[in-house]
Amino acid sequence: MESLNEKICLVTGANSGIGKATAMRLAELGTTVILVIRNHNRGERTLNEIIKFTGNKKVYLFIADLSSQTDIQNLAKTIKENFDRIDILINNAGAYFSQRHITVDGIEATFAVNYLSRFLLTNLLLDLILNSKQGRIIDISGEYHRKGKINFKDLEFTEKYSGLEATKQAKLAEILFTYELARRLANTNVTVNSVHPGAVATNIIYNDPDAHLVKKFAYRIFSIFLKNPFKAAENIIYLASSPELNDGTGKYFIDKNEVLSADLTYDENLAQKLWKASEEMTKIKIDKKEHQPKLNYKVE
Repeated sequence: MESLNEKICLVTGANSGIGKATAMRLAELGTTVILVIRNHNRGERTLNEIIKFTGNKKVYLFIADLSSQTDIQNLAKTIKENFDRIDILINNAGAYFSQRHITVDGIEATFAVNYLSRFLLTNLLLDLILNSKQGRIIDISGEYHRKGKINFKDLEFTEKYSGLEATKQAKLAEILFTYELARRLANTNVTVNSVHPGAVATNIIYNDPDAHLVKKFAYRIFSIFLKNPFKAAENIIYLASSPELNDGTGKYFIDKNEVLSADLTYDENLAQKLWKASEEMTKIKIDKKEHQPKLNYKVE
């Protein structure tokens, strides 16, 4: 394992589950850890717990609701005011909605939170990541992508919503983004990879605003058989620290092993079409040569 002591790492969705376990482990290894958490009270508890448990005081909390593009824009602006680089960006935040919800930007929530938030945040922070001697972007995804499809005629499931189908589409979009970004950054010092950390016991069902008590109880029982978040976090730490991946980019991992993702994820035309749609939905235009976003909004 490569020493992470001098690294600056950002973890989204760090208040529980895999995100919290990953942040905790990174702090143990001596890194500077930036926590991105939606709820202030939960964020403060997580921050204090990580510092107390690890003894690492280089842990910083930033509050942002990643379903809001304004929050993401302001988050990126604030991080740039406080850090001159990011060595490792871990896009972990995600959510499950059993019923269709609309964000403050008028976008279907599953697509917005699980996919568009990382598309926007990653691109807004890309100049900081390019400032790293060896930047790494790690996208947390999952095997649901294998059954997903991108429905450009109805990306937001306005006609018939299914929480599971929306999740499959978002997971496929995540990996298409990983590979397309890797291609765009092929001649830079930044690698981009995706990882499925395994079937993990998280709070994702409990955070579903429409999940009924029976479903939550059943998940609690079922979660006994799922992987512990700290065990799953080791897969992410591997991608963050392995010298073997210094030049490895545009890959998909399961349990530290590189595997082939679904055939659709390698469709470059599909990825470019999704990228264009994502630019339109987030109101940014990425300069492909300089890897810099041209903003069509004012950050306040």
